[in-house]
Amino acid sequence: MLGSVMDAEDIVQDAFLSYDGLSDVGAIRNERAFLYKIVTNRCLDLLRSSVKKRELYVGPWLPEPLIEKAASDNDPSNKYLRSESISTAYLLLLQQLNAAERAVFLLREIFHYSFEEIADIVGKSSANCRQIFHRAKKSIHFDQDQQPSVSIAEEKIKEFVRSMLQGNTTKLLELVSENVVLYSDGGGKVRAAQVPVVGFEQVLKLHRNVINMHEGKLSFSFLAVNGLPGILIRIGEETKYVYSFAYDNHKIKAIYSVANPEKLRHL
Repeated sequence: MLGSVMDAEDIVQDAFLSYDGLSDVGAIRNERAFLYKIVTNRCLDLLRSSVKKRELYVGPWLPEPLIEKAASDNDPSNKYLRSESISTAYLLLLQQLNAAERAVFLLREIFHYSFEEIADIVGKSSANCRQIFHRAKKSIHFDQDQQPSVSIAEEKIKEFVRSMLQGNTTKLLELVSENVVLYSDGGGKVRAAQVPVVGFEQVLKLHRNVINMHEGKLSFSFLAVNGLPGILIRIGEETKYVYSFAYDNHKIKAIYSVANPEKLRHL
């Protein structure tokens, strides 16, 4: 809902505190739905109050990275968790929706609530919720068939780093779309491109400049970022960037780089 790990954690904690403070918990018929209702309404309030703040954000806005250990394709529990998680690309698609549309869409698409249950949670009619969901779904285009498997994606990004460090342009062209776009979120706190960097040559040039500037100081960790293989980059001992990727026809079509230190604090 929020694209913020810290805000999400605060709201969940607040929801449980509110629940714990109720005098008549026994009167609640469905505890799960009741908690979802509290959390959803807190999210809606926060999203509506932060609209102006988002409009004034410096440069591209990206969701905070949620870091996990690299997932294995062979582990059924990891496979299930990945299906319930949301990639950076998907979170950005959700930004096209207003707060209410996002709530209805996620409650139906991710948590599989009925429209009657969603209506009770968001305070609208079930018919209205059904219309909102179908309208939202039409505007969210996410082709799962264009995405490589987790193990292949992990190998692609490892090869991406190796080829970038070696300056192997031929190999990079096999991995990266010629029309690749780099979105760099520094939030005005650190140096970062304030507009998306478009095209293979420009993205390559930017990365080579960074590599040359910090030669011998860069280290890379390959982790799950928002449910998919990504990279955590340190300069010396300090976490500086977290990268995640989107694919088209199994090539990297978008690179998302979070450098805003406020979005990396929870790491």
